[in-house]
Amino acid sequence: MSATKDLRPRPQLPAESPGPAPLWLLVTAVAGLSLVALTDAFSLFAGLRLRAVIDGDDGFLFARQGDLGAAVSLYETASRYQVMVYLPAAIAFVVWFFRMRAVTGLMAPDRFRNGPGWAIGGWLIPLVNLWMPYRIAVDMWGAATPLPTEGERFRARLWPLNLWWGLFVFSILTNRFAGTKYDNAETLMEMRDGVDQYMTAELLHILAAAAAMYFAIRLTTMQRFKAASGPYGVTPTKEPTA
Repeated sequence: MSATKDLRPRPQLPAESPGPAPLWLLVTAVAGLSLVALTDAFSLFAGLRLRAVIDGDDGFLFARQGDLGAAVSLYETASRYQVMVYLPAAIAFVVWFFRMRAVTGLMAPDRFRNGPGWAIGGWLIPLVNLWMPYRIAVDMWGAATPLPTEGERFRARLWPLNLWWGLFVFSILTNRFAGTKYDNAETLMEMRDGVDQYMTAELLHILAAAAAMYFAIRLTTMQRFKAASGPYGVTPTKEPTA
């Protein structure tokens, strides 16, 4: 019989000791998100210039009606930059996301409702990608949250995750609505309305990118801390005594 009288339930320990998440993946993901935010800012600038041209006054950049062609060209160039940057940035983020699913899954294997492959596949299936990555992120956040100390109530504050995902989904929906409105524009006023919608979407993109960077940094930091401490740290073994 054990000498201890502590009958409190212990957290389930992983079969394999999880290592810290690699920082280079985090750096790559954050760099990609930063480039996305920069191209969105450039597109926002180009949209403001195009809007000023359409208004035909000496507004934001003293643009005049005769500069419409140049303003449209600049706006389309900004759009091409966004497309060029978005794909590699998305790949970098999904690779980081998949790796985090792997290492946090070792910390709390019973917490996850889906296999690790969904950390990639969940982004690729239409409509499912509006919900599945969020559920996986919630599971990862809970698995990486430090264990409660004596007398402390377990509570994983999800506001960084909820803020990121809310901005991300809202920006996607706004962007699709703006694209439909801009592509179907037949007059300059309709084009201006489409640009206004695009500028709203781009502002949301910038905020979503910033929130995603904060979420990624927080989650990686929590995982690395938990992997190096608590029941997941490497405990030195004692030499057996005779």
